Amino acid sequence: MTYHPKSDFIAIMMERGYLADCTDYQGLDEALMVPGRPAYIGYDATAKSLHVGHLLNIMMLRWFQKTGHKPITLMGGGTTKVGDPSFRSDERPLLTPAAIDDNIASMKNVFAKYLAYGDGASDAIMLNNAEWLDDLNYLEFLRDIGRHFSVNRMLSFESVKSRLDREQSLSFLEFNYMILQAYDFLELNRRYGCILQMGGSDQWGNIINGIDLTRRVLDHEIYGLTSPLLTTSDGRKMGKSQGGAMWLNADMLSPYEFWQFWRNTTDADVGRFLKLYTELPVDECDRLAALAGSEINEAKIILANEVTALCHGAEAAAAAEATAREVFEKGGIGDDLPTFAFSNEDVGQSFSIGQLFVKAGLASSSKDVKRMMSENGAKIDDEIVHDKGLKLEVYRTKSGELRARLLASSGEIIVDDAETFKLTAGKKRHALVKLAG
Repeated sequence: MTYHPKSDFIAIMMERGYLADCTDYQGLDEALMVPGRPAYIGYDATAKSLHVGHLLNIMMLRWFQKTGHKPITLMGGGTTKVGDPSFRSDERPLLTPAAIDDNIASMKNVFAKYLAYGDGASDAIMLNNAEWLDDLNYLEFLRDIGRHFSVNRMLSFESVKSRLDREQSLSFLEFNYMILQAYDFLELNRRYGCILQMGGSDQWGNIINGIDLTRRVLDHEIYGLTSPLLTTSDGRKMGKSQGGAMWLNADMLSPYEFWQFWRNTTDADVGRFLKLYTELPVDECDRLAALAGSEINEAKIILANEVTALCHGAEAAAAAEATAREVFEKGGIGDDLPTFAFSNEDVGQSFSIGQLFVKAGLASSSKDVKRMMSENGAKIDDEIVHDKGLKLEVYRTKSGELRARLLASSGEIIVDDAETFKLTAGKKRHALVKLAG
């Protein structure tokens, strides 16, 4: 696409690689020449935290505000009760209203790190679509809004079509989701003058529905813009790892683990991720991406520091880097490693090597641990574990202190009277096992 943008926002989106598609590049670009324009992205409250997969669009809202416009974070207090079926193979579990409210309250903490909320022209606002969805009259909604939707057209959207092509059930409840999301755009335009909805490319059909509905009902010109659905260069979905989702809330994933996720970026992804997830100048991102050999590791550390500082603060980023250097370069334990503690309730019990790694969050199952061991990737205190029958036993000393010992499958005591163990999975993932109580 050859287009030379006028607005700062579109220029940044194009230069840094945020754009997948737009309903009208030129029209949106010209509209954004007026400061203080509102745009929104919607977030359903399906968990207590957003994860790295959401971070791309959060950065888009951040750039939108930095270029003088007004971001709207729309919380799906209403739509979460239905569940977005886009590209899913099954229906989302339905949450209670109380659980949805709890999730929204927890998610707010993340947005406050990236956006400035307030009453100013470019200050962000947070809304909840339950405000207009909860009290809808069903018959009036069908008559006034439902008549604008063609079922034939809705069935043609890829998010729905892919589900039906696989002969997987799509409930009427889920089918209504795209109508409700379209209605969100209409209400945001009517109430707040919102002219733009942004989202991942999997939301293209839903965004188009909202634009069409708003034009039909209000005859207003509004726009849609999508970002690419990112995968890493080795094909993994962004935000996923062997240990599960990379959450943005510190109480669900430690800043060290978050930092380590970015530090482990593959060489081929460094330049792209620097442009998308940091605010470093593009020229600097290109320079760092061009580093070769061992020098690329310094670029990865810069990436990890920049992203972690935005999400968790500069002190957390510095602490995570210090811990990583302590663990990797000096062979130490590191003060900021994720920690799992055994306590009084565990006295007299023994835990297999598989249970140990799963409890510490370094593996999802004992099967994973067996695979790691076959690849010499499971270590305790930097020693490779070969004995699949190895067990950790928790006990109390005569003086009352909590301690642990490692027992070989033969029953031989390998380590006794220990207070702390360092577990290692592969080359780069570590955790501490401590005795507390």
